Amino acid sequence: MKTPQRIRRILAVAVACGVLATTAACAADTAPELPLGEAAPPMPVGVQDPAELPEVSEQPDCGDPTASYRPANGLNIAPGSSMAQIRANDVLKVGVDQNTYLFGYRDPSTNDLSGFDVEIAKEISKAIFGSVKVQFKAISSDQRVPFVQEGEVDMVVRTMTMNCARWQDVAFSSEYFRAHQQIAVYGDHKVVETLAELAGERVCAATGSTSIRNIADSAATPVAVPEWTDCLVMLQQGTVDAISTDNAILAGFAAQDAQVKLSTTSLSEEPYGIAINSERRDLVEYVNAVLEDLRGSGRWDQLYQAADRSGNSLQSLLGSASPPAAKYQ
Repeated sequence: MKTPQRIRRILAVAVACGVLATTAACAADTAPELPLGEAAPPMPVGVQDPAELPEVSEQPDCGDPTASYRPANGLNIAPGSSMAQIRANDVLKVGVDQNTYLFGYRDPSTNDLSGFDVEIAKEISKAIFGSVKVQFKAISSDQRVPFVQEGEVDMVVRTMTMNCARWQDVAFSSEYFRAHQQIAVYGDHKVVETLAELAGERVCAATGSTSIRNIADSAATPVAVPEWTDCLVMLQQGTVDAISTDNAILAGFAAQDAQVKLSTTSLSEEPYGIAINSERRDLVEYVNAVLEDLRGSGRWDQLYQAADRSGNSLQSLLGSASPPAAKYQ
């Protein structure tokens, strides 16, 4: 009778030969001996452990980073404007997420992009075209700024925190959602309320996020990944001890896995804005007019309360909320 170890070796070779059938090892009559023991969990592509962080520079002072440009012309579209050019292109190009449940995610039952950010983008398209004409581009956190700067998209609607450093690279709409940075742990790990309690432990966040810098400024060890769902997988595997990011993202993880446990303390406020190229101020003003309409008409509340096929909504996961009031420079 074969030992369990021997069976594992045979199965491992069988799998390898199924994928690499032309190799000499698979063609040989005798299977090669493989090391015993459990294989290490697979790591996400692009993981940085520990995270590679840019040099810290003095934060610029822009005043209130949530203050945007006042919508001077309402929803009127003047000839030669950025909105007129988008109409001429017959499509609005928007960078979104496809991995953040209830904000920007791919619905497995339809394969369509869904969520609050996706719906906000559709409302902007309706204002420009009278219908939904959106080309969505699924991008990572680290791609948000370069995609806007290089014209790959007209705007990014992707749980993006407004701060003075980012205002140097892109322009932002008025605030359309207010999140808070919190902490998630898994299974038997005790719930923690501060990063100080995770001193020496490995804490995951997305590359290019404000969260990864906050972790690095603590005594915890930051681990960076391209996508937030990579953090969830590593937390489930036990290859990181915690995740720290916006409660809007963590609440989605907890809804998908009951063993994800969330803190209740807000570590920082994370105001979300829509990122647009700094040279397209007229488009920023127009988007702000659309957001004004969404707040005043009650449409923002409808999107916040809308439930998915599982019956979950942002309101059911995060509690009651109102749209943030617009602030203008």
